[in-house]
Amino acid sequence: MSELNWREEVEKRKMDLLLDTQNLLKIKSVLDEEHPTEDAPLGKGVKEALDFMLQLGEKDGFTVKNVDNVAGHIEMGEGEELIGILCHVDVVPEGDGWSSDPFGAEIRNGRIYARGAIDDKGPTMAAYHAMKLVRELGEPLNKRVRMIIGTDEESNWRCVDRYFEVEEMPSIGFAPDADFPIISAEKGIWDFSVIHPADAGNGTNSDVNVIEFSSGRRTNMVPDFATAIVETDKPAEVAVNYQDYLQKYSLEGQAVPQKNQVLLEMNGVSAHAMEPNNGINAGLHLAVFLADLTLDPHAKAYFTFIKDRLFEDSRGNNLGVAYSDEQTGELTINAGVFNYSKQGDSSIGFSMRYPVTFEWEQQKAALEERLAVYNLKVKTNSHSTPHYVDSESFLIKTLQEVYEAETGEKAELLSIGGGTYARSLKEGVAFGPLFPGSEDIAHQKDEYIDIEDMLKATSIYARAIHELAK
Repeated sequence: MSELNWREEVEKRKMDLLLDTQNLLKIKSVLDEEHPTEDAPLGKGVKEALDFMLQLGEKDGFTVKNVDNVAGHIEMGEGEELIGILCHVDVVPEGDGWSSDPFGAEIRNGRIYARGAIDDKGPTMAAYHAMKLVRELGEPLNKRVRMIIGTDEESNWRCVDRYFEVEEMPSIGFAPDADFPIISAEKGIWDFSVIHPADAGNGTNSDVNVIEFSSGRRTNMVPDFATAIVETDKPAEVAVNYQDYLQKYSLEGQAVPQKNQVLLEMNGVSAHAMEPNNGINAGLHLAVFLADLTLDPHAKAYFTFIKDRLFEDSRGNNLGVAYSDEQTGELTINAGVFNYSKQGDSSIGFSMRYPVTFEWEQQKAALEERLAVYNLKVKTNSHSTPHYVDSESFLIKTLQEVYEAETGEKAELLSIGGGTYARSLKEGVAFGPLFPGSEDIAHQKDEYIDIEDMLKATSIYARAIHELAK
């Protein structure tokens, strides 16, 4: 192990690290597929963030490359073997309820607040400055080190998919996009929709018509807002009942009667889909309220399904998919996107995070069969198999030594329900930046990165790069 005081070296460069981080965080790099251009196929914002990183790397003397404006890399060192550091600069939508501008990168109380601060722009910049530190210190390396930067991690991974179609695959690597000490196992991720055809449901008298209902932007986020417009002869009564529902569950929202209609709004709390219980699902709550009204057959079937099969059940018990194993724990399922149509098909979009021993093909077929009884269809939107790295590998042993040397703490191996770029490598792990006991506020309002933790992570990454590549 190196005798260099990595933390001391990082401290000397603190202001440059913070300034670069703030400047990157100020870019609103949210996927925008509605306004693509030839040089920004995933939107102007994510392309701007990619360009920012590549221009920074070029300025600092690294070898850089843009791959089709969806990904890129920053490289140093020499040798046949390639070490990968996989990062992303796209972020989920900011959501509501922030205490400051979500793209203001405001520093207060020893933290930088911004969407993407912890997921994944702050860690990306920590890893970049770690590479820069190793290079500035002139530490000899006999392997190449390459930071690979993606712009579609929060959606469909088109960035790394395209990147590895045309570029070299690192032999080993890490993604600074989760937790310390080391994440050696990641659950499988199945994003799918349950489609409710317009003719689903049995007959019932209808006193209330649901004109509109929607909630959620992404399946990998717990939706923090839901809205519905209902048509009724008793708008005041519906509004009073809604207020009672809000009070019962200590929720925030409003009901606005308008002649023979009521506008219903529900506020929830956003969270990452890998643990839905960390949030309050606005879509589920509003749907449960609607389910108890006297609705037409299609609406009754849609909202009753949500109430009976999804409400207060993030483990899939009522869908018949509950599962757990020793390696990766419990299966979780997040209902993240709701779209109800009075005339046509309606849908619910899910993100399921399943354990490494879960037999996905078999369980998928069984779920399809169960739901077909109710004339419901399952549509797979994307699927990523589980990922696992052997605990005796050179990569894990080295990172364990580095973490323990820098922190004095035991480097336990962890598993997560989130999906990081580490799974795109045959031998890759997620490595930080969240330290044990730290608050995980990825995908939530007032997202932040703790500056002290960021500096500590940078020193760990610098030492790791040195030890892996020397």
